[in-house]
Amino acid sequence: MSTRSLVRVIESIPTSDGAGVKLRRSVGSERGLYVDPFLMLDEFYSDNPDDYMGGFPAHPHRGFETVTYMLDGHMRHEDHLGNRGDLGPGDVQWMTAARGIIHSEMPQQSEGRMRGFQLWLNLPSKEKMKPAAYRDIPASEIPRVLLPQGGEAKVVAGRLTLNGSTTDGPVNGRGATLSTDPLYLDVRLPAGAEFIHQVASGHSAFLYIYEGSAKIGTAAATKPLRHGAAGVLSDGDSVRVEAGTDGVQFLLLAARPLREPVVQYGPFVMNTREEIEQALADYRDGRLAAAA
Repeated sequence: MSTRSLVRVIESIPTSDGAGVKLRRSVGSERGLYVDPFLMLDEFYSDNPDDYMGGFPAHPHRGFETVTYMLDGHMRHEDHLGNRGDLGPGDVQWMTAARGIIHSEMPQQSEGRMRGFQLWLNLPSKEKMKPAAYRDIPASEIPRVLLPQGGEAKVVAGRLTLNGSTTDGPVNGRGATLSTDPLYLDVRLPAGAEFIHQVASGHSAFLYIYEGSAKIGTAAATKPLRHGAAGVLSDGDSVRVEAGTDGVQFLLLAARPLREPVVQYGPFVMNTREEIEQALADYRDGRLAAAA
């Protein structure tokens, strides 16, 4: 077994999006700072309603998928296709924008904590103009697996294998996600515990630490990864994470890379500049929504 090592750290930086929602962005914080096929990872976290009440009013997407994972709070999704979903603690929304969707994500609370993540996952060129799709995944449908040294792992996408037993997440290589075969785990470990898991060789992978700290790599050659940072991993067929003195909570994300050109303009991600110009024209002239 070849254990992946930590080869790059992407610090999250404060920014804002939508109607002034404050968040921290790691992957995608600079143009081209991708982990193919992952385009962006945002963490939003605040107890101050002034930081999130503006929400994300209606806006378009084309060419990729968005995955919203709520830890705390209540957010409502609506789109031009008539989909409407309420996201609460532990819920996930997996939206395939593909050839075009116009949607909004608005807070349904005026006080309290709002915390969660949004991930952008690229689509291959052959799938960028497929019909849009949408799925709400309630927390009750996301398996929780107790780990041998304490803590637990939530399996949002892909498969968790421990001691010969496998647990499939609700998103498991079906539909538009088949080409990237994503793994999305949310793992919590107590102080000093280790987590070892298979990650398909050749797939891109990174971790994002959102509580505590950890060491990544073999027991003889670990590298530290602290809170609020994404750690890009080398190739290999497994990952080992050792929790720090205060324990750790992290996302483990992996997927098959696309190795295709990426041309991004705001909420549109295509393969050529001409395709971006077409997306802008379709949105301006009302064809993006009609096409979906």
